[in-house]
Amino acid sequence: MMLTRVLLLQGRWSRLSIAPSCFSPRCILSVYTELMTSIISRVYILQRTIYGTAKSNMTNWKRGSYISRGCIRTFYRSKAHVISGTILAKEIKKEIQKDVESWLSLGNKRPHLSVILVGDNPASHSYVKNKIKAAATVGISSEVILKPSNVFQDELLDIISKLSHDSNISGLLVQLPLPEHINERDICNAVAPEKDVDGFHIVNVGRLCLDQSSIIPATAAAVWEIIKRTGIPTFGKNVVVAGRSKNVGMPISMLLHTDGRHERPGGDATVTITHRYTPRELLKVHTQIADIIIVAAGIPKLITADMVKDGAAVIDVGINHIEDPVTGKTILVGDVDFEEVKVKAGYITPVPGGVGPMTVAMLLKNTLMAAKKTIY
Repeated sequence: MMLTRVLLLQGRWSRLSIAPSCFSPRCILSVYTELMTSIISRVYILQRTIYGTAKSNMTNWKRGSYISRGCIRTFYRSKAHVISGTILAKEIKKEIQKDVESWLSLGNKRPHLSVILVGDNPASHSYVKNKIKAAATVGISSEVILKPSNVFQDELLDIISKLSHDSNISGLLVQLPLPEHINERDICNAVAPEKDVDGFHIVNVGRLCLDQSSIIPATAAAVWEIIKRTGIPTFGKNVVVAGRSKNVGMPISMLLHTDGRHERPGGDATVTITHRYTPRELLKVHTQIADIIIVAAGIPKLITADMVKDGAAVIDVGINHIEDPVTGKTILVGDVDFEEVKVKAGYITPVPGGVGPMTVAMLLKNTLMAAKKTIY
């Protein structure tokens, strides 16, 4: 006969089986003591949401064993919560739609988003199409201004100036990247800060770094919103941000490490930023002690299972197009070895379907904020 018990270990359900040969008084006392301790100190709740569907079958569990006080113990531990950015984004867009309707009912103008798209980059056209489509679903009107890749910078600056001074336009963004002959920083700084829904203007960046209210870059805001809505704790936690770009890595780091008591509350985490010159072995040292790993490096499978500690939250911001070795087709992947890491992590975002949909949702939220003049 096998003695079996179920308890919650580190926030996850486990089943421990004790071999018949282990029925020594010391072993039985150990099992009883641990069981009673876990009953007193834990609330036995198993609530799993994977892509919005509750599942608790054994395909979502992994098996292991260890020896403790002469007893052979087998445990089953569940895989990571796969955070559906698609579902979270739908929730946020419903909230935005409700806010837009309320705003209009007070006699205000409908929020309007203007997007300047330069060149023929297929990815940029796809992103803009998604933004325009999403805007329509929440009641925000929009327009796309197309310019050829050989457009002069002065002409682009003139268009931005006119749109920035147009009272009918709530939010304005210039889709990046831009052709090499155009200075992106000059373009971003030409957008009026109060209409800068991308959050790239130097004023918005500066206010973000000073913990002041600002329009936060949509991708960074998406990561922060995922963390908050999922209930992932940040206070006093170790965080690694792989990637130091000024539009993604830097603002994410600012949000997570700053003081939660300030005007723009932060996460009060200890944040380590790594980049292309961080040796892989050193990156591994940092990630192995991280409670939260945020990856925005643009390198497929940069983060592997051996680099992640049990129960860590892994948020994949990477967007990489690679060739599927089986089908030969081009597929979209992130910077994390998803299939391997999800067995070890506590939370993980997929690519696609993770940070991407949330980024679009936060852009719409920024547009509504700009229309309401919440900050400026």
